[in-house]
Amino acid sequence: METTSQAVAQTPGTEDGQGVPSDRRTLDGYLRAPFPWYGLDEAFTGRRWLMQVGAAADGTVEHGSIGHGDEPSVRNEHASGDDRDAKEKFAVVVTVAANPDRRSADGTGLLEATSVSSAAWLAGVGLLSFTWPGQMDHSLRDDWLEQQTETAWVLADDLDGADWTTLSLPVDGVPTSFHYRESEFGWVLAGSTEQGVHLGAYGRGMSAYGLAFAVVKDIAGYV
Repeated sequence: METTSQAVAQTPGTEDGQGVPSDRRTLDGYLRAPFPWYGLDEAFTGRRWLMQVGAAADGTVEHGSIGHGDEPSVRNEHASGDDRDAKEKFAVVVTVAANPDRRSADGTGLLEATSVSSAAWLAGVGLLSFTWPGQMDHSLRDDWLEQQTETAWVLADDLDGADWTTLSLPVDGVPTSFHYRESEFGWVLAGSTEQGVHLGAYGRGMSAYGLAFAVVKDIAGYV
């Protein structure tokens, strides 16, 4: 899947060349979205933090991620079972605007439609970004990541395949069906809401089976 998404901000708390705090720029990206953001519901009482938004070429915000729990660090797949399992527990919720095929702002072409597969792919790639094969030389990571990103898309494009199971989780209090899969890296899930968005999520150290999702009432409270 091709994407025109771009990172708007990633590292809170720093200053840019014009003296604008990057956490302010990050929040502005979320506030520009024409759709509601989702996170874990109020049953989750841990830390919540903004990650980044993705925008089309015309600047329209199309998706973004909100983290819950510990901020994940890059980890290799052979680390499972060590002390880091107890120290690094996180779940990231990805909200994707549910858009049909539509013309670009300048009228020169069509923008790609989004679907549950889009949410599954973004979640799969998000989990990969925090994974590192420990036996691999750092110089080969780009090649590995490219291969795994392609694999994530193939999996996302076949949500009815054997690699996925079905998991029912609450969304705004309503039981909702999600596509779910686990790997040595963590877990990924994807589904749709009644609010015009698709949801993806990924995590490690936190079980997906006990999660519930809800519209974020005050995104500014996450900064």
